[in-house]
Amino acid sequence: MEVDPFYRNLPKIELHAHINGSISTETIDELLAKNQQEGKQQLDITALQRWKAGLEKGESMTFDGCFDMFRLIHQLVDNCEAVAIVTRNVIREFAEDGVRYLELRSTPRDVPETGMTKRSYVESVLSAIHESKDAGLDIIVRFMIAIDRGRDLKTAQETVKLAKEFYASSGGVVVGLDLSGDPNKNDVRDYIPFLKEARESGLKLAIHTAEIPNVTESLALVQLPPDRIGHGTFLQPGDGGSQEIVNTVIKYKTPLELCLSSNIIGQTVTSFDNHHFKFWYDGGHPCVICTDDKGIFATSLSQEYQITASTFNLTRDQVWELSLKSIEAIFADDVMKDKLRNLWANEKSKLEFT
Repeated sequence: MEVDPFYRNLPKIELHAHINGSISTETIDELLAKNQQEGKQQLDITALQRWKAGLEKGESMTFDGCFDMFRLIHQLVDNCEAVAIVTRNVIREFAEDGVRYLELRSTPRDVPETGMTKRSYVESVLSAIHESKDAGLDIIVRFMIAIDRGRDLKTAQETVKLAKEFYASSGGVVVGLDLSGDPNKNDVRDYIPFLKEARESGLKLAIHTAEIPNVTESLALVQLPPDRIGHGTFLQPGDGGSQEIVNTVIKYKTPLELCLSSNIIGQTVTSFDNHHFKFWYDGGHPCVICTDDKGIFATSLSQEYQITASTFNLTRDQVWELSLKSIEAIFADDVMKDKLRNLWANEKSKLEFT
């Protein structure tokens, strides 16, 4: 899709971006070339190439296929240097797309064969964030450590411990805990004690909720309540949710991180005009447009804003307000929010609203 300059130049907030899922084709090529130079065995990325070619042709993809792509990317990003390269490039690419505040998320991984530990994984992410700041990129970056619900409870407990340590020592860069992973795996209610432990330490909670229909699970999660909800695809009655779930989300005014292309490509939503953005936006509920995995879904935040605007007939003034109000949902204090509001005010005069 050719993106109108208005959306490129619009200052934007990105709050739902998985580092590895945001990897670009250029970064994949960079890592493959690096491995070749070092004489490493080359990874077969045929499946990933077919996936991207299918996207370009508009072919139907599957929800499970998204996780297959993640597993393939994880094989490529299997050492600390690769983690740092991917993180730096992702930050730069978001900055070039007009994102001024970015909260990245990722699950710490250990790869004994390369010497990467979960701790060194997080340290590599944080190092890349600091390097990007030192390079003068016009973007503020924060990080959320993620629990993968597909892993066991012991691993979840270790992840929370790591998140608490880095929250205390990162100088404000680590701001929250994410719960993500394949929603078909395990009972999410088993992870709730770890989420509460993280919250008690000061970490914010951004929880993937209702990616698939599961009333019991969704209700348990929204009643926590989280500080933000990721996707929220099946919260509504008639869509695999319930009125009690909707009422709870409204009661707590929990912001929703909405990822339109992700939901369409993963086939959890049938079409853009059927996306649940309309239900929540029309009701005045806090909504933040996000990419989820800009690499896997071949999109950008500018493109997601344009899709949202064209699908739901939003004026440019409404798009501006949607972006501005996203500031309220970030995991930061009022000083940072005021700083961003001032930045938005300065940028507004540079945009063409007609």
